[in-house]
Amino acid sequence: MPDLLLELFSEEIPARMQAKAADDLRRMVTDKLVAEGLVYEGAKAFATPRRLALTVHGVPTRQSDLKEERRGPRVGGPDAAIQGFLKATGLAKIEDAKIQTDPKKGDFYIALIEKPGRATIDVLAEILPVIIRTFPWPKSMRWGARSTKSGSLSWVRPLHSIIATFGLETEEPDVVKFSVDGIEAGQTTFGHRFMAPSAIPVRRFEDYEAKLKAAKVVLDPQARKEIILADAKQLAFAQGFELVEDQGLLDEVAGLVEWPVALMGSFDEEYLTIPDEVIRATIRNNQKCFVVRDPKTGKLVNKFILTANIEATDGGKVIVAGNERVIRARLSDAKFFYETDLKTKLEDRLKKFDQIVFHEKLGTQAERIKRIERLAAEIAPLVGADVEKAKRAAHLAKADLLTEVVGEFPELQGLMGKYYAQAQGEDDSVAAASEDHYKPQGPADRVPTDPVSVAVALADKIDTLVGFWAIDEKPTGSKDPYALRRAALGVIRLITENNLRLHLYELSIFHSLFFAEKTLSTFEGKIAKRGEPLDFVVPGLADALAQRARQITRSEKVFETAFEHYQELTRDLLSFFADRLKVQLRDQGARHDLVDAVFSLGGQDDLLLIVRRVEALGKFLDTDDGKNLLAGTKRASNILSIEEKRDKRTFDGAPDAGLYALAEEKALAKAINQVKSEAGAAVQKEDFAAAMSAMAKLRPAVDAFFDKVKVNADEPDVRENRLKLLNEIRAATRAVADFSKIEG
Repeated sequence: MPDLLLELFSEEIPARMQAKAADDLRRMVTDKLVAEGLVYEGAKAFATPRRLALTVHGVPTRQSDLKEERRGPRVGGPDAAIQGFLKATGLAKIEDAKIQTDPKKGDFYIALIEKPGRATIDVLAEILPVIIRTFPWPKSMRWGARSTKSGSLSWVRPLHSIIATFGLETEEPDVVKFSVDGIEAGQTTFGHRFMAPSAIPVRRFEDYEAKLKAAKVVLDPQARKEIILADAKQLAFAQGFELVEDQGLLDEVAGLVEWPVALMGSFDEEYLTIPDEVIRATIRNNQKCFVVRDPKTGKLVNKFILTANIEATDGGKVIVAGNERVIRARLSDAKFFYETDLKTKLEDRLKKFDQIVFHEKLGTQAERIKRIERLAAEIAPLVGADVEKAKRAAHLAKADLLTEVVGEFPELQGLMGKYYAQAQGEDDSVAAASEDHYKPQGPADRVPTDPVSVAVALADKIDTLVGFWAIDEKPTGSKDPYALRRAALGVIRLITENNLRLHLYELSIFHSLFFAEKTLSTFEGKIAKRGEPLDFVVPGLADALAQRARQITRSEKVFETAFEHYQELTRDLLSFFADRLKVQLRDQGARHDLVDAVFSLGGQDDLLLIVRRVEALGKFLDTDDGKNLLAGTKRASNILSIEEKRDKRTFDGAPDAGLYALAEEKALAKAINQVKSEAGAAVQKEDFAAAMSAMAKLRPAVDAFFDKVKVNADEPDVRENRLKLLNEIRAATRAVADFSKIEG
């Protein structure tokens, strides 16, 4: 089967665009091939700083012939319809059409259209120019004299040449004949800009890749990464050091060079007084170089490794010297920033936050810090943290945003706060919270364990979530500009991985009232018109919240309106937590429907308890008892739904024991009463395994009931009583979960 080779050779393609561009090229070409009926065996795309390349293996030499039947007008139909049919199908006269009989609608004309397949090389000549012209670069340009003409090519950088060959591996391939903006497709490429700039004739992918390598171009980005990493490690190891690996930097550097050459440079030891992270950020961000550490101490040494794009005749001395000169200047600036920052206490920086707006509807950064302080003080005793330390940590946690180093390297926010807090003698827990309150920022990020850090991290994230919920800035679809999904997952991980028992509803609705006077005017017309009772069974919660809320809001009117409104918002926020928890548990292998089954009970705002209940429910449903009880419960629910719809009523209330006519009814009623008692007691003790064991006792009674008892009895009172008994099954299982939400 023939292969396609395509190369688009241009000026420097930005490293950040290369991987996506290669994937886009592969996708666009292969999608077009498949759409044209040309199914291929495999495709692989490559990118270097100066070229995009694609090889597609096993492409048929031509399209298959197509035969199509097209139905036309009724025999004897209007002449205009017949003429339109002839024109659309290419038939010379109507007698060339077949006649097909439809038993209901009569006779119709049918045209048999045969469309011979085209040669693949002709199809390629048609689709490749379109792909090149419509390539989805995030930024592109026009250039040269042709740029003044309408319809001139827009490309990321000036496009110089195109390779497009197609043919069998055993034969000389053909050039796919087309041109784009005056650039003719051919079979000539170019090697390394400096070491082998001459033109190189190529035939197919195998000799293309080999000839490029001989011309000092490593085509495969992965191969370039492996060369850079191996050579950098070897350079460091040779001097007794260890490379600090950096995947993001490695990806970027591999996109900057076609022939990677690792070289080692050094800087003055005086700069080692700067925190390691500042040194690394300076060298990484400004010169795209790797840093090196002492494997014994883990501290950085005054060495760095750069990746050149040339084998220099002097062994790279001039290249290294140039990088050392730039790095020396950048480290000098970083040292100045760091030492300048140390002269001002974190506390003294906070006044500037009065003039910095966090969000136009949520106030200044200073107001936000005050809210986080208050919430951290509420959370602290719940997580075992010292209240005063938590308040102090929350007070200082954002201060490093106003420092010189963080202004230069925003990725060091939090970390520099820790260093500056330590330098001014703050408690270790207070200092650590400056860094840790941002965590976890992703699924691979570590979760803080120090209680003070946990309290501030939770307060920071809950403030963000409650605040943006209060102003109706919730995530929609794929849009989440304020990273609220990440914040919610952070809360979930902080709670579950630290085994914390927190009532999110209470914390969220209490905190939401700090936004009352600021945000209620935004929601005139959206505010709940009726006060719904709290559906969370937390002893004294409503009264306690009401008392606290009146202290926060300054008037009874604002309190009443806000409390009703924020109850509704908080319920919605908890639903959002439920969705995020499903994602988290699903990633861990749990079933999302079990989370629904537990959340549907109402009052479920203790995430750790939910996780434990879901785990126990999952184990129970893996047993025969669990599967059969689920089937029985669903059967009961289905019957009830049908009968409730028919009777337009529900079958609540206790069944009348005097109407039990069969032993199976009595046995089921007895089992339900026993299970209610045992499962309820087990749930109160948070012993969910015991609750599931109690539920299992329902199975034989439910099975026997459905086997022997006719639910829709002829006697109306007996029928109603049996439906009430079915409702009791549903009520009994709700002690542990809403079984109607469980799939299967």
